[in-house]
Amino acid sequence: MDEDIKKEPIEGEVSEEKTEERIESEQISETPKKVEDDKFITFLSYIGVLCLIPLLTKKDDAFVFFHAKQGLVLFIVEVITAFVATIPVFGWVIAPMAILLWVALSIIGIINITNGDKKELPILGKYADKIKI
Repeated sequence: MDEDIKKEPIEGEVSEEKTEERIESEQISETPKKVEDDKFITFLSYIGVLCLIPLLTKKDDAFVFFHAKQGLVLFIVEVITAFVATIPVFGWVIAPMAILLWVALSIIGIINITNGDKKELPILGKYADKIKI
């Protein structure tokens, strides 16, 4: 007899069906926003010392962490280039060419983020795999 009685939700209670529908709709609406937030923070990976922000805040996201490690390698070579630039004549010739290369690699990394690719940067990408954090 109890089985035949249909329980109506009391005002303020939420039925299980409505809760499941709400959860599904919230997950769908949050997914594109999360992807956009991740892309924004991933862009920081290729902007100098800002590579530390995604590296330290998004360790659980493989895509962001991959690009953050590559950005860290790029930042390290940029710092080395700054020291080389202080060497008279040799540094004055080499540093501007190296800086152009680092800017080009940053642009390639940002394009990879925009496309959603997890590609290694030319020349420096292989060193990012060696970083264990």
